[in-house]
Amino acid sequence: MNDVFLADCRARLAFDLMANTWNPVVLWALREGPLRPAELRRRLGGISTKVLTETVRRLESNGLVHRRDCGRTAKVEYSLTELGTTLLAPIEAFGEWAFRYGDEVMAAQDEALGLVSGKGG
Repeated sequence: MNDVFLADCRARLAFDLMANTWNPVVLWALREGPLRPAELRRRLGGISTKVLTETVRRLESNGLVHRRDCGRTAKVEYSLTELGTTLLAPIEAFGEWAFRYGDEVMAAQDEALGLVSGKGG
């Protein structure tokens, strides 16, 4: 029996990394090269400075993002590590799945809430 999804397994570690809403989004935004925090925030849209800082620190502590100090100024930039780059293909595949099947999932959610059949209310 294959127990790859049991506690303390590597598969769960990977799913935990992707479970945070912003982790895969930040990784995807960094795919084209290093960005400073303000540039990254603009590219992402809808993320607060606090949440962005927490996210890049979490990604850095997991070896997925590199933080580089830019000289004597307080400026920094973030880039993907080699390990972080390895997650781009799975993130892209998941995005393609969402594009292909997202309408079906949303329809099922609506049906479960009774919105399609008129049972809600």
